[in-house]
Amino acid sequence: MDEPPRSWHYPAMSIPSPDRIPDRIPAWQLYGERAPFPDILHMERIRDRAAGLDWRIGLHRHTHLAQLFLLARGAVAFTVGAEVRHPALPALLFLPPGAAHAFTFAAGTEGWVLTLPVASHPELFDARAELAGLTALPAMTTATPGIAAAFEALAAVWAGAAPLRQTRLRAMLAQMLCEIFEAEAAARLRSGAGGPDQRIARLRELIARHHTEHWLIGRYAAELGMSPRSLSRLCRAETGQSAHDLLEAHLMHEACRLLAYTRLSAQAVAYQLGYQDPSYFNRRFRRGIGLSPGAYRRKLEE
Repeated sequence: MDEPPRSWHYPAMSIPSPDRIPDRIPAWQLYGERAPFPDILHMERIRDRAAGLDWRIGLHRHTHLAQLFLLARGAVAFTVGAEVRHPALPALLFLPPGAAHAFTFAAGTEGWVLTLPVASHPELFDARAELAGLTALPAMTTATPGIAAAFEALAAVWAGAAPLRQTRLRAMLAQMLCEIFEAEAAARLRSGAGGPDQRIARLRELIARHHTEHWLIGRYAAELGMSPRSLSRLCRAETGQSAHDLLEAHLMHEACRLLAYTRLSAQAVAYQLGYQDPSYFNRRFRRGIGLSPGAYRRKLEE
């Protein structure tokens, strides 16, 4: 891109201003829907959703989704954390999972919203991915004509049913994100600047290794040489989520994976994930995913 993306981090995501952010920010999957993800990405024009909501989308976050907004024409005020921005258009806005955000669009604003289930794109969001350090924080940059054309081309393939559709989508998406983040990646390399705090990557590794043991947050903090309070502050600062939220999200992701890719019963999944009481696991799953384990599996099989 012509200009490197300007990434920013909001301390207010960890200590929200009480007059700006409610005590509980709703966690939505896609503007409120709570269901399994039927495709590797979703695209819609801004007007498709915002026009029916009086061009306002209230403060919320997506636990398992990343979003890329192409703001082409019009005007927008958007909130990330507790800071309100009024970018000059055309602009690109990237939002990682967990980032609290809200929008107020001028009526008739044009653009695209690209939504990505992170579990479907480990090459982009896994802790070991090359892009991981760039896709972990909100970022904004000027949108070039080339990126606008890439959105249109991606949307055309996404809306179709041509052979090799998913492979094409993945290739086009990877190319587009490389173009968007390439300048910043080069700048970080030249400056020697790192990505997000490496303790978060270490925490994710510990969670992946020990989630079935149901360690308390204090145990994870001790492994990282931190107090539980310091770990909580770090997680909220880096991801917009608490350490407990990160642990819960990992457990629910593993539960979904086992339900989707094995024939284990819900009870067996509960035991495999270290839950001693399957009914307790069922309640946690319903609260996190919005469906019972059985309903989730049936939804995938429709």
